Amino acid sequence: MTLASLARGRSKAKPGPGPTPQALLRALDVTVGRRIRGLVPGEYRAHDLGGGTELAQVRPYQPGDDVRRIDWNVTARTTVPHVRIHVPERALTTWLVLDCSASMTFGTTDRRKADVAEGVAVAMGHIATQRGNRLGIVTFGGRSDRRLPARGGRDGLLAVLLTSRNEGDEDDAGGGDVPIRPAASLESALQFVAAAATRGGLVAVVSDFRGSRDWRRPLAAVAARHHVLAIEIRDPREDLLPDVGDLTLIDAESGRQVRVDTSSRRLRERFAEAAAADRASLTADLRRLGVGHVVLSTSGSWLRSLAAQLRVLGIAS
Repeated sequence: MTLASLARGRSKAKPGPGPTPQALLRALDVTVGRRIRGLVPGEYRAHDLGGGTELAQVRPYQPGDDVRRIDWNVTARTTVPHVRIHVPERALTTWLVLDCSASMTFGTTDRRKADVAEGVAVAMGHIATQRGNRLGIVTFGGRSDRRLPARGGRDGLLAVLLTSRNEGDEDDAGGGDVPIRPAASLESALQFVAAAATRGGLVAVVSDFRGSRDWRRPLAAVAARHHVLAIEIRDPREDLLPDVGDLTLIDAESGRQVRVDTSSRRLRERFAEAAAADRASLTADLRRLGVGHVVLSTSGSWLRSLAAQLRVLGIAS
């Protein structure tokens, strides 16, 4: 299964992530190489001592030590038996936290926010499961949220990622994922990751980050132990109100409706100011938490933008 398969079965209402040129995918592969693909077994340090390839220390032999670890050079120089202790190897675990809430179905340009999120999820999954590394998946906000324990095997994981694009579907994706009802929140999704993820992994949160910010405390807890990427997805129309006369606005998350007269210039200006202030506040919150922040749009090439912004954040190899 490849990114090219995402183009199948598309409709005008659900156009999907759009073109994913192999050249751009390879560029993303290189860009996140230090954090994901490049961290193959033997290159990523665990947090304890044991068998491995990288020398951590040489110490005097103690009863029970494996005699095969005796360092004969040091033993000969000191006339006291010494053993070599190495840093053990382990693969990198990436957790993908994916927003499947109602607001993600919004889109007024090339595609919906959910389509961009799908593309990001599959691209990250494509890279994160290479060379023995593992990927765990947590979705939230949908009618049937899933929590898939971290595991390797790109093909099986991509299949689960592809099912997550059908937000709201009640079918079970299988393979060990657990449907959760009622809809989980970003707060509960992060609490799950904080409890399940081992130290020193990568956590990528793909969302529009709309609504309550009760997720800040659990995100801080996750960021204290892992490298965290907040991948925010926006639509241009969310920040600007068009001049189309009377308009009914609906909050996709709560269903609340409000009738406004968009012909009012003052109203449009206040709307734009409030939208800009809200996004600036989000950026400030993420910066305070030490979280890498990437902003993608439903317009244009999200893949090119993702690779470029990750490089700026210093994740490039």
